[in-house]
Amino acid sequence: MDNWLLLILFFLIAVLYSSVGFGGGSSYLAVLALTGIAFTQIRSTALLCNIVVVSGNVWLYLQQKKYNWKKVLPLVFFSIPFAFLGGYLRISKNFFFILLGITLLIAAITMWLSKRIVRKENTNQGLTLQKNASYGGIIGFISGMVGIGGGIFLAPLLHLTQWDTPKRIAATASFFILANSISGLIGQYTNPDFYIDWSFTTVLLIVVFIGGQIGSRLSNKLLSPYQLKKATAILIAFVSIRILIKYLFT
Repeated sequence: MDNWLLLILFFLIAVLYSSVGFGGGSSYLAVLALTGIAFTQIRSTALLCNIVVVSGNVWLYLQQKKYNWKKVLPLVFFSIPFAFLGGYLRISKNFFFILLGITLLIAAITMWLSKRIVRKENTNQGLTLQKNASYGGIIGFISGMVGIGGGIFLAPLLHLTQWDTPKRIAATASFFILANSISGLIGQYTNPDFYIDWSFTTVLLIVVFIGGQIGSRLSNKLLSPYQLKKATAILIAFVSIRILIKYLFT
């Protein structure tokens, strides 16, 4: 793949995904798979790009005080060990991704049709340790099986359960992805086959950092809570359809 085309694609992915609180890991993997580089490097490069994009988002959301730590920390704390367990589970790859695609598509349609959103910034709705820990454990487990940050699973669940405002959900998804991506990268680093071409990867990291900063600011400046929820639904629908096309017709 032409280097300039690769940079443009990574930039656009970073802008699009960061606008709804995601890192873009699944799309980075898809694009890098076309380059012909080693699979081990593809995974580590995608995770690094994930970390760079959501780190910028997390910093911005921290400045805007978008985190309710009593709700966020149980999500992240319980996701990490369950992500590890999910990585050990053996199931049929095609069956899992078909089920995943259908589940995400249903979630996206439900989010799009639902007009109810939490509008109060300091809501206490659903503020229970057990509920947030269970959310984190379930999503972490699924993320471990798939090998991505998990925001694409977490966001629709939080929207459908009216966990908090759309902007707080986007902020929480960013922090969740950051924690799981760092954990995954550490796991890869301990592997003897770990390798990164830094001359290649550094340029990609700069590009996605710029794209991520633009996307997160577009979200905060231009999108209302209702529009942010709609944008999240569209992106999740896109990912689900792409998964279904790949695993149903290949």
